[in-house]
Amino acid sequence: MKKKIAKAKNFALRHEKKIRYLFVGAWNTLFGYFCFVFLYHSGDWMRRHYLFALLISQFLGIANAYLGYKHFVFKTKGGYLREYFRFSGVYWAIFVFNFFALPFLVHKTSLGPVLAQTVLLPITVILSYVVHNRFSFKAA
Repeated sequence: MKKKIAKAKNFALRHEKKIRYLFVGAWNTLFGYFCFVFLYHSGDWMRRHYLFALLISQFLGIANAYLGYKHFVFKTKGGYLREYFRFSGVYWAIFVFNFFALPFLVHKTSLGPVLAQTVLLPITVILSYVVHNRFSFKAA
């Protein structure tokens, strides 16, 4: 039992940043998704124009994610503007993908906007991880 605990601690130490990234990413994914769902269900206008719900939830998600990744995952000092612009650029690029993929899924399948957004989540999470890890918080 002690060996298993020691192995788990060693694993956690070796992969600490990745583990923190997963937790913050999971939180941010839920935060952004529930912002979208809340806005979508906030009225008939938002349901008819669900891409506005997506846009607003994107702004909220970027702010939430940047703070989480900067302070809890990458723990970088300074460089706020450089990192924020890189970070938000990545998020906006992923947003553009999502902006076109969401209506495509809605109109080409029988999925509603909420379920279609659920299908797109894993794709956007993987894209986000790869690019933030290699670009957004990379040392100058």
